[in-house]
Amino acid sequence: MTTSSEAVVEVHTDGDALTTAAARRFVEVLVAAQAERGSASVVVTGGGTGITLLEKVRADSGDLDWSKLDVFWGDERFVPAGDPERNELQAHRALLDHVPVDPARIHTVATSDGEYPDPVEAAAEYATAVRAHLAASGAFDLHLLGMGPDGHINSLFPGHADAIGEEREYAVAVTDSPKPPPVRVTLTYPAIRRSRHVVFVVSGSGKADPVAAALQGADPLRVPAAGAHGSESTTWLLDADAAAGLG
Repeated sequence: MTTSSEAVVEVHTDGDALTTAAARRFVEVLVAAQAERGSASVVVTGGGTGITLLEKVRADSGDLDWSKLDVFWGDERFVPAGDPERNELQAHRALLDHVPVDPARIHTVATSDGEYPDPVEAAAEYATAVRAHLAASGAFDLHLLGMGPDGHINSLFPGHADAIGEEREYAVAVTDSPKPPPVRVTLTYPAIRRSRHVVFVVSGSGKADPVAAALQGADPLRVPAAGAHGSESTTWLLDADAAAGLG
């Protein structure tokens, strides 16, 4: 285990070891939060690594009390209900449909064919839910983050100055994502920084350069991952390929 001035870095041999370690961290952080405060909250991430992590939590969730857990998403594709692109749908199939989580404590982003067909309104509605949760609990306990080869996290993309520079709102709409689908709703840095523990889960050689840049303090406008920090801890869980640029 090595450390930078702001983060702990753990390197695992391969993707399987990485997601196993991430699933274990997921359970440990949330069980500890429930023991301390009686309840816990997690912000989950999508993508292949993020969904595999959730599948492993499903296989072994230890002492986690699912009835006392709030679930949020770091970002969501603004598409119709039931669209396979929805992070929500993927997370339900991997985990949430198989555990006794309270449906009232699953906090989803509106769909494009639902009550809030305007993504700006959908983002405002999601931000309201986030604000209410943070007012009651003080912070998210765990915010999971994947990272793209361009250094993006959630749907905060390089060069997107409005979303990256947002200082007040907890969620905003993105209408020009460089990855399809183009319209999304994303949590912002103010929401990420209201997380006690931020855990990156990153695999693949294509991520090595942005991992190194983020850990070396790159400009978040160029490498958005560089701007994500937890209030109590920030941990980078990497496989060997993603860590290749760390020397």
